[in-house]
Amino acid sequence: MPIKFTNFEDKKKAFAEAVHNEDAEKQSEALNEMIEALAGDVQKDILNQVNTQMNDNAIMQSRGENVLTSEEMKFFNAVVEDGGFKETETLPKTTQERVFKDLVEEHPFLQAVGVQNLGAVTEFIYGNPEGAAVWGDLFNGISGQLNATFRKEKITQLKLTAFIPLSNDMLKLGPAWIERYVRTMMKEAMSAGLERGYIAGRGPNQKEPIGLLKTVDAETGAVTDKAAAGTLTFEPGKTTVQELKGVVEKLSTHQVKGTEKYRNVAGKIVMVVNPFDKISVQANATVQNANGAYVTNLPFNPTIVESQFVPKGKAVFFVKGEYLAAVGGTDPIKKFDQTMALEDATLYIAKQYATGKPIDEYAAQVYTLQLDDSATTTTSTTTTTTTSA
Repeated sequence: MPIKFTNFEDKKKAFAEAVHNEDAEKQSEALNEMIEALAGDVQKDILNQVNTQMNDNAIMQSRGENVLTSEEMKFFNAVVEDGGFKETETLPKTTQERVFKDLVEEHPFLQAVGVQNLGAVTEFIYGNPEGAAVWGDLFNGISGQLNATFRKEKITQLKLTAFIPLSNDMLKLGPAWIERYVRTMMKEAMSAGLERGYIAGRGPNQKEPIGLLKTVDAETGAVTDKAAAGTLTFEPGKTTVQELKGVVEKLSTHQVKGTEKYRNVAGKIVMVVNPFDKISVQANATVQNANGAYVTNLPFNPTIVESQFVPKGKAVFFVKGEYLAAVGGTDPIKKFDQTMALEDATLYIAKQYATGKPIDEYAAQVYTLQLDDSATTTTSTTTTTTTSA
């Protein structure tokens, strides 16, 4: 876009007149004024363009349009110009952050399980609130007592692979669409992988997280299916209250060095069920109030999320903050040419470091569902007595 001058043209004309008049003193003065006017006009025009671009970006973002940073624009422009990713190409950090943000915000289970972005962290420190502060004689050493309340555990980082088929036609759409496409592909592929791993992962021996459905043998370290802690029917009324009371009690109790301890789980309980079972659970928990409105509510207010990776007929309960779900950095995107050759497209792989495991064996419990779709819901009514004069 050509620059719109305001003062420069006049000052340039004055300088030209000084040159024509061969007045050296006026030429020097006019030249300085012309340069100052040029700098002022250019600066003003650039600032106007920047402000316009910022306003446009804000409007585009409010409309859901994709706006790239300068680094992202440079990166994905190079992808377009080079006809694809280079041999090893690392996505811009801002793109990786957007993938993680979208990953969590758009997937209820990952949000509930509390996925953390730990970057390059390789160790995690667990602390027992009891004993973290101790009483003792003034000036006496207490470090031994404090150290006993913490334990350090190494985090085994596993790799989650996402496949990104990039068609030749897609490259013609420009950098903004390439970035959105790659980011969406990574987000959706990795969300499915993380969800499966955090629910049904078979453990480090299988290069997977330890899922909520699994238990770890204290002696051998073998990862097997967790036994059902009971059966839930979700029959309306007192039955459901008693059933979920048992769930809360079980999640509230855990072992610390062989001693039974209590943990506060109020507002932290999450229930994960298969989508098919979720409908039946919600149906049994739905009642019609006095105003004729249907209200769905469960005692103790568990957060209900669905996942295809929970088997039908099972329910997993866990305590928020008691499952370590973490992702780290990513490997460079690489061309994948071993198998799965695609016509008019190139297949790439992007690897995300991730890990997951319960903080203890008691933070998650599995239950068998015995749902009766014919169960009737109760109606909450208000009785009004009318007296006649």
